[in-house]
Order: sequence, then structure tokens, then C-alpha cells
Amino acid sequence: MAITKTKASNKPKQVSTKKKIVLFVGPVPLKAIQKWKESEPHTWLFYNLQSTKQKKVKIEEARKVFDKVIQCSFSSDDSITRALLPFRDQIAAITSRSEAKMWYFKRTIPHVPYVKAPTESSLLWATDKIEMRKRLSAYDSTITPKFMVVRDTSEGVVNEIEKKLTYPVMVKPTGLVSSILVTNCYHRDELEAALEAVYKKAGIFHKIYKEFYHEDTPQVLVEELMDGEMYSIDGVVNGKGRVTCYPPVHVKTGKQIGFDDYFGYQRLLPSLLNEKSIHRAEDATKKAVHAIGLRYTPFHIELLKTEDGWKIIELGPRIGGYRQAMYKMSYNIDCTTNDIRTRMMKKPEVPKRVKGHTAVLNIFSRKEGRISQIKGIIKLSTISSIVSIQQTKKVGDIVKFAKNGGKSVINITMFNVDRSELLADIRRIENSLSIEV
Repeated sequence: MAITKTKASNKPKQVSTKKKIVLFVGPVPLKAIQKWKESEPHTWLFYNLQSTKQKKVKIEEARKVFDKVIQCSFSSDDSITRALLPFRDQIAAITSRSEAKMWYFKRTIPHVPYVKAPTESSLLWATDKIEMRKRLSAYDSTITPKFMVVRDTSEGVVNEIEKKLTYPVMVKPTGLVSSILVTNCYHRDELEAALEAVYKKAGIFHKIYKEFYHEDTPQVLVEELMDGEMYSIDGVVNGKGRVTCYPPVHVKTGKQIGFDDYFGYQRLLPSLLNEKSIHRAEDATKKAVHAIGLRYTPFHIELLKTEDGWKIIELGPRIGGYRQAMYKMSYNIDCTTNDIRTRMMKKPEVPKRVKGHTAVLNIFSRKEGRISQIKGIIKLSTISSIVSIQQTKKVGDIVKFAKNGGKSVINITMFNVDRSELLADIRRIENSLSIEV
């Protein structure tokens, strides 16, 4: 009897479909992610989905941190599908850390339909200042200021604003990140100038509006300026709407230290709020999260403590800037791990014991122009509370205010077990640093 040799099968090997990949969409703070990976034992694989338009040097930097970096054109459904298809069934969680590129996340979600994620609508409501105000007002008008939406700078529009709202007011173009073109106005001349500035520069942001909001020109939100102390609360919300809040962070704005600008100058954790105030702040926070319909996501909410109660400034479906480091140092709360755990339908871990006091300073120049000298950098090495210093600008660079699209010149992260010593070191920094333009 002849023995017939069977040919080797041409069928591909069975690929494991175990969900083990955590996909970060868009740019991420690489140093923070690297430090987080090194400090926590993980069995996950970390992938990064980036734009084909991202600079090569940025992609190479990301490859040093992530297990794999994939690129696609976020404006093309076919491109996103092809990029994700080889490992789509292995994705356990999907997240994003970039406020400016949150629309990448929104575009990606439909292509991973079986991964727990926020809805596209909730991401739009959370990133569009006008939609955000509408949702908050409809849900509970007591947590949001009076506002009006405008589309041009005509005299009739300005008259209507003055009829419906009371000065001072704040002008906010929808969809732009940080404090770009956000202006406080105390009278008609300032209001007209602010509106003109927004629409004059609208062309710069045309692509943002067209791709994310399907608008050729920005809508502009004008709202009554609220007076009070600023705080932020980060946390996570699961698929059933259960909101877990982290302790409030006290925020001192540029306005409070003499700038005609509305950037976050100093963040301090823990705050000095009593339990009653914290409970009320958390109540406003939960209302805001539910009003927007967020789920399976972290959140970052900015609030004001006013005489009329807690008011929502705005919110985002992401971890706030510097919060990973701040919460880790002060409470041993790991925001990134909780982000992923929530998306995997696991309970977040939120220790309550205070380990110490944390502060982050964003130092801006007092004037716009070209930097001629930065004084006091060397002296900072003698200040014991300083954990890290990031200098983003050097002599010869152009600096602008935040409202004109500028970035801070120096960012300083601090920690001290003793609050009074931390505050003393903050004062030493303020007395030492000088940016000359």
C-alpha cells in the first residue's frame, strides 16, 4: 500500500484573539506614559494610533515608548479601517489624552464597535463649548451661566448681546483648545474688539471647524463672566453612569496674578475645601457628566465656587494636564490605570490618604515679543520642593499670551509633605524667575 505524503497546509496560523491591546489615539505626553509604564506592572500591549501628517521625529519618539505605532489619515474611513484591521479584535481598551486632537478619537470610535467607549455625540458635546453650554443648561440651569451664540460681528448682534447678558462677559470661540482667543469684556468696545479678533483669525482654524464641526466659520459663545474661586475635579465614569470623583484641585488663574489672560497659572493639591464644599462640587460635577452623557471615560471638569453655588466652566473627556503626576504624588491615585480599568468595566482604585502637597506652575512672560533673557533658572536647583522643570522656550524665541495661542515658557512640578514649605518654595520661585522680552 502506497503512502501518500500530505502537503503542508497553506492556512495561516490561528492568531490569538485575546484582548490585550490598549490603544492610545493621537499624541500623548510620552514622558508621563513612559514613567507610568515603568512604575506599574502591566500585561497589556500599548499601541499608538497617529496621523500620517505627524512629524517623523514625533513618530520615532512614540516608537520608543509604545509597543507599536500605527498611522492613518483620520479624515478617511478607509484609512482608519485598514490601519486597525490587523489587530482590531485584540483591543481591550481605547483612550485619548490630547485635547487638541480629540476629534481623532471621535473619528476612531466607529471603527472599534465592540470596545467600550464614549459615544461620538457625547465627545462632540464635551468638546464644543456651545453644545456643552446647551446641554448643561437643559439639564440644570443652576450650574451654568447665561449665554448666547453668535455668528457675526454686526451691530445688531452686539445690541442683542447687551440686551440678554450683563457685563462683564467672556467671548469663547467653539472648539478651540486651552485659552485661545478667549477674552473677558467689560464694556461694548472690548466686546466688539473681541468678536472682530475671533472672526479675523477664523481662517487659521478653518480646517478644525470644517473637519470636526462641518462649519466653514466658527460659532462664538458669549457668556456672562462668573466671579469666584476656580477648582478642577478629575475622575472616571463607567458604562452605567457611576461617577467617581478625585479630590478637587485649586487653580489660580493668570487673571489673579495680574495678567489680562485666563490661563491656569498655579494648580494646588489638596485644596483647602471642607467636606461640605467638596460634596457640593462633586454634585455639580456629576450633573455635568450626566448632562453630556459621558461613559467609559475619564473626565476633567473646571468649576467656579461662587456666591450662587458651584458653576461649570467647562469639561473634557480626558485626564487633565499634569493630573497623572499630581494625583499620584499626593494620593497615590493612578489616573491612567483608572482610565483603562474603567474602559474594561473594572472598578477604579481611589486611595484617600494624603501623602503630601503638590503644585504645578505654568510661567508665562508678562509681555509678548522675543525673549532677550531668562533670569533665575540656575537658582531653581536650590529649591527643595521642585520635582521637575520643563523649559519650553529659550532666548530668541517668540512668546505670546495664552489668549493669542501662546504657550507657557517654563512649567514646574513641585511636591512637599509640608504645605507651608511648599508655599514658601512657590514664593521663592516667583521672586527668582524673570523673563525679559
